Amino acid sequence: MNNLDLTLKEIERKLQYYCSYQDRCHKEVIEKLKTYKIKFSDLNLIVSNLINENFLNESRFSKSFVRGKFNIKNWGKVRIQNELKKRNISTYNISLGMKEINEKDYHKKLDYIFNKKLSSLNGISCSSKKKKIISYLVYRGWETNLIYERLNQIK
Repeated sequence: MNNLDLTLKEIERKLQYYCSYQDRCHKEVIEKLKTYKIKFSDLNLIVSNLINENFLNESRFSKSFVRGKFNIKNWGKVRIQNELKKRNISTYNISLGMKEINEKDYHKKLDYIFNKKLSSLNGISCSSKKKKIISYLVYRGWETNLIYERLNQIK
């Protein structure tokens, strides 16, 4: 069946499944809806129905996104916030999501990742180790001041 052959109700059911399978942000849902080549007014109607039926909730999305990226991908706060901004999440929902990260756990995770990376860098000079650790952790979104605090602890 071609995407153009679907009725609005069928498209809405597909989007309900799409949103229930995994939390989605508005931007992802709108991009998915655009693949169906429907009118803008119909697109808005479907999005508002998904919001009203609680299939689409950006607060819930931001919380689960933060938890997942921190716990599974080991991302730092900087990268998580940047990724949420790319998805056009409001500042309020970003701060709501960031509350999902416990500060104690955040520092434990940084220590764990830092030590894991440090132990993998055997046989190279201290300055090279530091450069590699900095680039590794900055890419993953960890704050540079926290990275330098840890670096100053090694010899």
